[in-house]
Amino acid sequence: MAAPSVRCPVGLVGLGLLGQALASRLMSCRYEVAGFDVDAEKNAAFEKAGGQACASAAEVAKICDPLVLAVFSTDQVERVLEHEFLALGDGSEKTVLCASTCDPDRIAALAQRVEARGLHLVETPVSGSSGQVARGEGLGLIGGDALMLCKLEPVLRALFPVYFHVGKVGDGGRTKLAINLILGLNRLALAEGLVLAQRLGLDPAAFLEVARKSACHSQVMDVKGDRMVRGEFTPEGRIAQHLKDVQLILEQATRAGQALPLTAVHADVLAACIRNGQADLDNSSVIEEIRRRRRPD
Repeated sequence: MAAPSVRCPVGLVGLGLLGQALASRLMSCRYEVAGFDVDAEKNAAFEKAGGQACASAAEVAKICDPLVLAVFSTDQVERVLEHEFLALGDGSEKTVLCASTCDPDRIAALAQRVEARGLHLVETPVSGSSGQVARGEGLGLIGGDALMLCKLEPVLRALFPVYFHVGKVGDGGRTKLAINLILGLNRLALAEGLVLAQRLGLDPAAFLEVARKSACHSQVMDVKGDRMVRGEFTPEGRIAQHLKDVQLILEQATRAGQALPLTAVHADVLAACIRNGQADLDNSSVIEEIRRRRRPD
């Protein structure tokens, strides 16, 4: 898809797995992209891939519009917007697309705070691994003003060939967290099923092929199943990132008065993975913790 000419580059702050995938999407659609990450190695890799590395998030905001955030946490989103972007103080209006998975209530409050100072915040979390996003298979979950989305449509289509406008700012994050709850439990269930099949003497690769044709089939089997069988955990979505999301899910559920017993177990399993040195491994490595949980003889 050819993008229309733009007056300045699209800005990108956060050049980790998701940021790299979003940069790839934009550049494949012929957008110029300027970006920044606190990790110098990521800035160098970004430049090697064809991006323009900047010295700070504030520098990105100075030369770019719109701006895309792909940082780790809600704290980081707030810090970048309020202490980097707004620090420019030049009175210019900018649009910020927040692709990070965040606390929906805090993001909604942040949107109100920065709007009065010229920053228009739109939520753009995405469902899918970084590999899926880079291939154009990620699903955009957009929260924000409908008129603003019309103006952003070319950039949104470059980032997410398929997206849904799910409501106001905050609703994008709420939708993403509910999806991640289901996705994470599917991943955990697949891990348990593969481990049980192997303990029962079945070949896990052959079992996976049967499961893919059965009533229990899910996209998780196609995306993560072979990784679990091979023990190949190069990250497309890290354990630490998913535990952060699961903790947000549990916090939101507490505020809503909803018990989530399966998600509580999932949080315990993910925390155990991190204690065993798996924080930066792909989230498919959850199968290793399931293998460790042997019943005592």
